Amino acid sequence: MSYHSIVLVKQVPDTANVTAEAMKEDGTVNRAALPTIFNPEDLHALEAALEIKDRFGGMVTVISMGPPKAADVLRDCLYRGADRAILLTDRRAAGSDTLATSYILSQAVKTVGNYDFVFCGRQAIDGDTAQTGPQCAEKLGIPQITYMESILDVSGKVAELRRNIGNGWETVRVNLPCLVTVIETVNSPRPWAAKKMMRNKHKRVLAELTEPAAASPELLDSLNRQGKLLEQWDLEKINADFDRCGLAGSPTKVFRIQAIVLKKEGFTKIEPTEDGVKQLIHELVVDRTLG
Repeated sequence: MSYHSIVLVKQVPDTANVTAEAMKEDGTVNRAALPTIFNPEDLHALEAALEIKDRFGGMVTVISMGPPKAADVLRDCLYRGADRAILLTDRRAAGSDTLATSYILSQAVKTVGNYDFVFCGRQAIDGDTAQTGPQCAEKLGIPQITYMESILDVSGKVAELRRNIGNGWETVRVNLPCLVTVIETVNSPRPWAAKKMMRNKHKRVLAELTEPAAASPELLDSLNRQGKLLEQWDLEKINADFDRCGLAGSPTKVFRIQAIVLKKEGFTKIEPTEDGVKQLIHELVVDRTLG
């Protein structure tokens, strides 16, 4: 028996190089002002899916939601061994929080159909919420295993996995299909394969073409037959409810982003007394840590 794994990956701003231009006035991330990378834990999720393929047979489909630039991470996935890559890009999805994002991604997974595993990283470094994966599982109506650290066995329609629980680990058995979030200790992502890179390096999504609006069906068919076209989906393709996408479907609002620099040296000793607590509160207010 072979297994179809869908991996949800994200291109994220490099949070190690955040600048003052990191946020727009409407509270959304200014992605154009930041360098981007493959979300680290999503890379481990891809490797977990490839391990399933290597050990038990099957195929790996990768989906990324984002602007056309996110096609970079899809090519990266193909270089490592993914079989199919889909970019879900639509301006109406801009500003989506985890609620809207999980809805859109779950609709994309349903559109792909016939899957056994959905893999994703525990969290993205640009949000650190760890909410999107579990919310996808709820919207798909499938069981979820979080914080996976090892694939023990897959037999028939049952998977046996080991998950990290903070102060130890537990072995769980789950019926397929299921969604799995992985942590960075689960594996070591494989490098690019030279032949796969040569085969896929020229693949582009429609939005990356010089004049995508002028691309005729004949041209697209020709590029597709040459293996030079990546799949590009929009919200219509996944039958999404527009009211549940983008800012319209996002109750979370970001007030502001601040870079906090700790300048004080040494330490202040606070006595465990009522006067000591009052002193602490006074210093926090004076420093504007509170208030």
